[in-house]
Amino acid sequence: MTVTLSQAALAQLSTEVARPSYDRSKVTPGMVHLGVGGFHRAHQAMYTDALMNDGAAMDFGIVGVGVLPQDERIVEILNGQDGLYTLVQKHPDGSLEPRVIGSLLRMLHAPSDPDGVLSAMTDPSTRIVSLTITEGGYLVDQVTGEFEADHPSIQGDLKEGATPSTAFGFVVEALRRRRAAGTPPFTVMSCDNLPGNGDTAHHSIGAFARLKDPELADWMEEHVSFPNCMVDRITPVTAPEDIAALQERFGVRDGWPVVCEPFTQWVLEDRFTDGRPAWEKVGVQVVDDVVPYELMKLRLLNASHQALCYLGYLSGYRYAHEVASDPLFAEFLLGYMQFEGTPTLPEVPGVDLAAYREELVSRFANPEVRDTLARLCAESSDRIPKWLVPVIKADLEAGRPVDRSALVVAAWARYAEGTDEEGEPIDIVDHRKEAVMRAAADTSDPLAFVRDKALFGDLAEQKGFTEPYLASLKSLHDNGARQTLQELVDRVR
Repeated sequence: MTVTLSQAALAQLSTEVARPSYDRSKVTPGMVHLGVGGFHRAHQAMYTDALMNDGAAMDFGIVGVGVLPQDERIVEILNGQDGLYTLVQKHPDGSLEPRVIGSLLRMLHAPSDPDGVLSAMTDPSTRIVSLTITEGGYLVDQVTGEFEADHPSIQGDLKEGATPSTAFGFVVEALRRRRAAGTPPFTVMSCDNLPGNGDTAHHSIGAFARLKDPELADWMEEHVSFPNCMVDRITPVTAPEDIAALQERFGVRDGWPVVCEPFTQWVLEDRFTDGRPAWEKVGVQVVDDVVPYELMKLRLLNASHQALCYLGYLSGYRYAHEVASDPLFAEFLLGYMQFEGTPTLPEVPGVDLAAYREELVSRFANPEVRDTLARLCAESSDRIPKWLVPVIKADLEAGRPVDRSALVVAAWARYAEGTDEEGEPIDIVDHRKEAVMRAAADTSDPLAFVRDKALFGDLAEQKGFTEPYLASLKSLHDNGARQTLQELVDRVR
């Protein structure tokens, strides 16, 4: 029997499918989340649902917001399912573990219902506004670290009396209205893959507010909290095959389930304006300082994703598990993490970094997750500067070699040329696509790709980087990705 997911149909689901044990009619909104995608639904919503299953956090239901015009489809699907969706853990042995999540109460579409979004954000019951708006969504100049005040996307929101259209506009306008009404401010909680994500949100949203209303910005500085956090769970894009498998194996017709690996980690700074769910009761690490944990993740997991995606794609692979299961690539990844990534990290309390590195490669090699290299290669101009360039700079300052990291950058340059080693076109997905591809195609200057200071700072002027970079780039063109990788591994082994 196939059951279309909805509140009324929960009792009809197979006993193999976990579902909320609490009365969802008793759950009231307490959080608004901007940017509802798989990542949010695989962690924050999941942890909150776990608390609700224990009879707690019933006043912290989530109202989701689709901020972009193209989010209309997910809003329609999830509302059609009463906010319910299935989270499917994919184990390496091929087994699936489905669980219906009930903490998401409803979805709003900001472009078509901005007043509804503002109403939810200004409701006194809303105590947390959380964000997953992507690494580039905070509009931070990679070179200066300053907020891009002239970015076209926010100019409309800066006009007096404007109806908000961006995350910045909604957050600031909602806080303005709460202040005027005497309602306590909410906490702004970024969950994006950024070093100091709360600090970044504070900086960018504060800068926007200062442009819009300096007096409000002063009030926000005094009253609004922006905690940092680190979230770790590989959550690939939901594929049609995932939707079909859920229906065929478990009888659940779900228009937009989420698939993820079994591993999950959330490290959270305990700095909230007006309370929070007791997430630590369901496995969240609540700490005073998130920085060591987030650097560990960004420089080992996230940077390693970049270390495998370009070289893997050029070598003919299309999925992360294929790359990580190849002994040559696994040795390269472990070498990068041990000799280039790890030395740049502070002490990480309670973590065995050697075990963590080995576990990462095992997680990458999970054949059931089927994380595409195309996803990992996308928006590299937002990712490489935040995840890998800091590693390169720290190693150079310490006098350590950066051969592996330089090869990763060279592989990105080769990938950005837009054709693979068989001459087939590569679909480059990057908001700086034209500039990146133009630099990659510039044969008049071998260092053209890394002269972009917005991406690489002064790396083009540092011999410790340019020598291995140029050698790697030449070898990628002359010998191909796999032979280049083999020669590097043999040399540094």
